[in-house]
Amino acid sequence: MTQKKYSLDLLQRAGMLKCKPTTTPMSTTDKLTSVDGALLSSSDATEYRSIVGGLQYLTITRPDNSFAVNRVCQYLQSPRDTHWSAVKRILRYIRFTVAHGLHIRPSDSGCLSAYSDADWAGNPDDRRSTEGYVVFFGSNLIAWSARKQATVSRSSTEVEYKVVANATSEIIWVQSLLRELGILNHSLLFFGV
Repeated sequence: MTQKKYSLDLLQRAGMLKCKPTTTPMSTTDKLTSVDGALLSSSDATEYRSIVGGLQYLTITRPDNSFAVNRVCQYLQSPRDTHWSAVKRILRYIRFTVAHGLHIRPSDSGCLSAYSDADWAGNPDDRRSTEGYVVFFGSNLIAWSARKQATVSRSSTEVEYKVVANATSEIIWVQSLLRELGILNHSLLFFGV
């Protein structure tokens, strides 16, 4: 499942159909904050929100963008030029990976596996952490999440515990769904990084 046409339409809407592509959706060195950069004009802020909404829709089949899109969504209320630059970088990555999507393939493995990770106090504005997890059935990605945690954690252990708890809830739900569909999985692997 890909959203190639939608991706191209989104690039066209943003005027970035012929942009220079990049290999990652976000820079590892840039730290987005709510105070850096100049506020966008009213019309630019509206365009920012529209493009970010389009990027959110794209994450349905593009989990590789989830973290970066989550970050720029945190500034929808008062977007600044630094946030707009981050959105443009995501669009440049979309241009590089326009044909990417979810590819479901037959698998002999009935193994359910999950991976989780989180940062600690990664948001400089409110010191809340961002967490993420992915769940695979065989070699197929079937569930994922990237979101900011609701509360401030006091330690990296607490942050990791929260993401493992959320990923475990997802795994339990997936196992229940698989049982209901008559699909029995033989093993479960969980990796909390």
